[in-house]
Amino acid sequence: MKGGSVYLIDQTLLPFRFKIVRLRNHRETCQAIRTMVVRGAGAIGAAAGFAMAQAVSEAPVHGFSDYIKKAKNRIEATRPTARNLFYAVDRVFEEAGKSRYPKKAAFEKALALAFKDENDCRRIGEIGNRLLKNGVRVGTHCNAGWLAFVDHGSALSPVFAAAKSKKKVFVYVDETRPRGQGARLTAWELQNENIPHVIIPDNATAYLMSKKKIDLMIVGADRIAANGDTANKIGTLEKAICAKEFKIPFYVAAPTSTFDLGCSSGKQIPIEERSEDEVLYQSGRTANGKEEKILVASPGSKALNPAFDVTPAKFLTGIITEKGIVKAARENILKLFGEKI
Repeated sequence: MKGGSVYLIDQTLLPFRFKIVRLRNHRETCQAIRTMVVRGAGAIGAAAGFAMAQAVSEAPVHGFSDYIKKAKNRIEATRPTARNLFYAVDRVFEEAGKSRYPKKAAFEKALALAFKDENDCRRIGEIGNRLLKNGVRVGTHCNAGWLAFVDHGSALSPVFAAAKSKKKVFVYVDETRPRGQGARLTAWELQNENIPHVIIPDNATAYLMSKKKIDLMIVGADRIAANGDTANKIGTLEKAICAKEFKIPFYVAAPTSTFDLGCSSGKQIPIEERSEDEVLYQSGRTANGKEEKILVASPGSKALNPAFDVTPAKFLTGIITEKGIVKAARENILKLFGEKI
């Protein structure tokens, strides 16, 4: 954030174009979150925190409280599943409300949360790297690399750390329909890091597991309930079930800001329903370099597009956090937050 504006990588243009967009007010930042210009748990959280700071900065002296409360509701309505969004917005809002200098306090809090996200993800990489042996073959779903956070990422952070420590690592990248975050973003990040990988159809994972091609799975999370049930990109549940069948370790990587102790189980996690156009249409680049959006489904057919599913804790081998690896069980998660209960 600089001069009241938020600057973001436009993820909708990757991997074909790299562009930084400037968002001049909290409404523009809300729109960027809603349309997935910025996406990924930590990146959404950071953007939402700065959106809240923008709103505080914009608020008039008369009607200040009413303005920032309405802005808070507006920001929170952009992506209902992502816990990091609510985590950041709540803290920036509270900081502004108790300070004599709310504009300064809100900006400093948003910045501190962004730095915390970066440091937490770096630690996740260091801790998760211990799980990755030399020559490991990792399966992923969706994108949880540095694009999805302020830096380093969650699910990909151990992979990046392993590569930097000179381990050989190979990644099977689920394409992740319907928006293709794996094929477009994860693959782009891995290519930039010179990490060997291959893009696979979403429905090829079970086959590769059955052939012992995948040693372990690591995915990110958008919200983790108090009992360890985890919401992540749609398709994660079926990967976890298959991993259980083939006795393949299945890890979730997420900072503690993704946990929601107010949700006793995954049944309470709201699941975002997105536009059917994301299923019915695909965008890409033609052979002559032109970017196009085309219909890829039967004309006139409708589509259902839940953005997330919930994986029950029983399917998880563990959760990699900045505080260590914990078993996905209520007593372990409550212990992790013992200082705050």
